[in-house]
Formats: sequence, structure tokens, C-alpha cells
Amino acid sequence: MQVQSRPPSGWPALVLNADFRPLSYYPLSIWPWEEAIKAVYQDRVDVVSTYDKVVRSPSMEMVLPSVIALKNYVDQDRQPAFTRFNVFLRDGFTCQYCSASAELTFDHVVPRSRGGRTTWENIVAACSPCNLRKGGRTPEQAGMPVRRAPHRPSAWQLQQFGRRFPPNYLHQSWLDYLYWDIELEP
Repeated sequence: MQVQSRPPSGWPALVLNADFRPLSYYPLSIWPWEEAIKAVYQDRVDVVSTYDKVVRSPSMEMVLPSVIALKNYVDQDRQPAFTRFNVFLRDGFTCQYCSASAELTFDHVVPRSRGGRTTWENIVAACSPCNLRKGGRTPEQAGMPVRRAPHRPSAWQLQQFGRRFPPNYLHQSWLDYLYWDIELEP
């Protein structure tokens, strides 16, 4: 990942909660410049930092925001949605049987044919070869131990997991609000 001094294409704005922490690390909470301008105009956000770019309409002009903060705090303690993406994020985008990161699928630890349910506690990320090899058996029957027991993560845990996967680019004006190991562009 590199830090850019010139704005990323599309001029997105980093969106912070009212406590000046990003709403999300993975995917990074950014809005297109049009959404950011609309939120500024509707007085839903405060502009924290700007680009050196001005947009104009017949009646006004505005410097494009690069970082905005919501005026009303959004509670982050809600339970995360059970989605394929969130399962992969919880499992670090690696197969929970062999640690591969390609061809990931959903796997029921206790197969559905044996009464297993589609829940946080019974689903893991698995590569296609491991999923096929395990088939309709339990991990014990297949001789394939699960590396990390599946569990329901909190929203905070998913945010922490997301910090392990920084985006390919960051704008310099975003750095004070993000916490990754980064290398600065020369």
C-alpha cells in the first residue's frame, strides 16, 4: 500500500463517525465526492480536510472534502450481518483447513445433511479443494481439523480484522484517522 499526495481517482471522501474514527476499515468507509457534497449541503457532516479541487454550480462553489465527520454518532456495537464477505473477513480470507487463500467458499463444519445450520458458529471459509475433499463429513471424519473454531464476531472484532487488509491507496489527508503500517510514496 502506498500513500498518495495526489487525490485518488474519483475524489472520494473518507467518512468518519462523530468520534473521528472511520465507520469501517474493510471496506474503507469512503463516499464519492457527489455524496460528500450532498451531505455537506444537508448539514449532516463536518468537513475535516479538503482537496485542492473546487466544484462549481451556477449559484455556489465548494472545495471538495477529502475527510468528513458525521454530526450524529452511529452506534458501532450492533451485531454484524451474517454474510459470506464477513465470514471471509473473520477467517482472514484463508481456508480454515489448509490456509490457502484462493477459490474460497463457504463450508458447513457440521454438514447440512447431518443437521448443521447456516450460522456463524457452523460456517468457515474453505478453499474449493478442501470443501470437496471434506464433502458431507464432519472435520473429524474427514481428518481435516478446523484451524480456528467458528464464532460470532462482534462489530469491533470485524473492524480489527479489517485493519489487516488496508486498501491499495490512501490519500495523505486520511492518515491521521487511519491506523495501518504504511509506506510513504517517495
